[in-house]
Amino acid sequence: MKRLSVFIIGIAIYLLFLFTVLYGVGFVGNIFVPKGIDDGASSSAVVALLIDLALIALFGVQHSLMARPEFKNRWTQVVPKPLERSVYVLAASLSLLFLFWQWRAITGYIWNFPSGAMNIALNILFWVGWIDVVFSTFLINHFDLFGLRQVFLYLRGIDYTPVPFKQPALYNYVRHPLMLAFLVAFWATPQMSIGHLLFAAGMTIIIFVGIAFEERDLLKAFGESYDQYRKQVSMLFPMPRKK
Repeated sequence: MKRLSVFIIGIAIYLLFLFTVLYGVGFVGNIFVPKGIDDGASSSAVVALLIDLALIALFGVQHSLMARPEFKNRWTQVVPKPLERSVYVLAASLSLLFLFWQWRAITGYIWNFPSGAMNIALNILFWVGWIDVVFSTFLINHFDLFGLRQVFLYLRGIDYTPVPFKQPALYNYVRHPLMLAFLVAFWATPQMSIGHLLFAAGMTIIIFVGIAFEERDLLKAFGESYDQYRKQVSMLFPMPRKK
C-alpha cells in the first residue's frame, strides 16, 4: 500500500508540474492564460520591483538549495527517498505558481515589435526555446528528472540506479542545452517590457548560479570524465566539440 501511495503522489506532482510549465509558457508569452507577465495588480514601480525581486529570489533559493546533495541527504531523513525528486519538483512548481500569482507588471518597453519581420523572428525563437526545453529533458531522462522513474521503480520493488553520465545529441555542442533553451524562451519576445526584462534577467542569474553549483556536483560525482567533457564542450554557446 505504501508503494502504491508513493507512486500516486509522484504522478499527482508530475501532473501539477505539467500544468505549471504550460502556464509558465503562457505567462512569459502573455498568451492563453488569465494573467501574463505584463498583467497583474497595479503598484508603484518601486513596490512592484521589490515584490518581483522577492518572488524571483524565493524561487532561486528553493531551486538551488534543494538541488544540492548536502540538502538531499538531510531531506531524505524526512521524506521517503523515492519521493525526494518529486518533492523537489513540487516545491519548484509551487514557488513558480506563487510567482505567477503575485507578479506585479512593470510597464514601459525596452523594445516593441507589434508586427513585421522582428515580431515573427522573435515569436519563432520563443517557441523554439520552449520546444527545446522539452526536447532537452528527454535527451537525458525526462522521467528521472521529474521523479516519475524513482516512484515507478519503488512501486515495482526495484532498487534505484542513477542515470549514467552521457552526452547525446545537443550535449555534444553545449553542456547545458536545457538552460540555453530556457534563456532563449525568456529573452525572445517581440514586446520586452521592463517587467519582462526584470524576470528574464533574474532567471538568467538563477541559471548561471545553478550551473556553477551543478558543475561542482557533477565534478564530484563523475570526476575526470566530466572534467574532460567540460574542457571539450562549451557551457552555453553551441560550438563544435573540441578534440
